[in-house]
Formats: sequence, structure tokens, C-alpha cells
Amino acid sequence: MDATITFTVNGRPRTVTTDSERPLLDVLREYLQLTGAKYGCGEAQCGACTVLVDGKGVLACVTPVAKVEGRAILTIEGLAAGEALHPVQEAFLAENAFQCGYCTPGMIMATVALLRETPGPTDEQILAALGGHLCRCGGYPRILKAVRRAARAAR
Repeated sequence: MDATITFTVNGRPRTVTTDSERPLLDVLREYLQLTGAKYGCGEAQCGACTVLVDGKGVLACVTPVAKVEGRAILTIEGLAAGEALHPVQEAFLAENAFQCGYCTPGMIMATVALLRETPGPTDEQILAALGGHLCRCGGYPRILKAVRRAARAAR
């Protein structure tokens, strides 16, 4: 059943009329042309679709858009402040923590959520936060270094 749903995306109020069970990922990509969150598996198994909803990491491929009514969504497109990249984005660049880049937006968003809750995470906490994220290129050592770098910068 179609519903009109209002939420904030990257600081801007947005309203869409669509099936209330439609995945948030589809709405972000198709209605709002925010393509940073990627469709990977559609089953909450790879993390490529991670966005923040009220500051918490959410898998947009399995989150019905109705669940974000009235909430604040942050996508990778909303992280940078003008031309200045977010410190987590800077850390990923500095450590070359990507190869094909498909998983990178989801990894970055999960890292942002982690560092908001735990500014000085242990390796175990980092691994737990990124445990549901798959890097098909196997860039995990560089990703871990990037998260550590971002955590140092955040302190």
C-alpha cells in the first residue's frame, strides 16, 4: 500500500509517496538519486547498503521506508562538509583502504557510526562493527588501518 513518508536525508527534509514496505535503499537510489549506498546482496549480509538512521548504522536493503518516518538519515553523500572530506573518508584515502570501491561507502558509514559511539575502539570492537561488511577485493588490512587512523584523528 502506498504511503506518504517524510524524513530528513543529509539535512534536507524529503517526502516520498511509495509502497511503505519498499526498501529504503530503493528510495534513496531511485527516488532521491543518492547512489552511494550500494545494492550488494539484498539480504543484509554484505553491508554495502549501510546508511545512518538517527546516527546508527542501518542496512538499507532490508529496512522498509516506513521505518524511517520522521527520522534523520545520513548517506555517504552527506558526510563531506563542502569540499572538505569527513575524517573517516580522509583516513580511507590515506590508507588506500579500497580497491574497487564498491564496499567503501558502507564501510565508511559503519566506521562513522562506530566512532560516534566508541571514539577509541579496540581492534575487537572495530572487527565487530565491520563484521557484517564484505570486501570482495580483500582489502581488510588497509580498512582496519584506516579505521585506526580515523579513531586517532577523532581523539
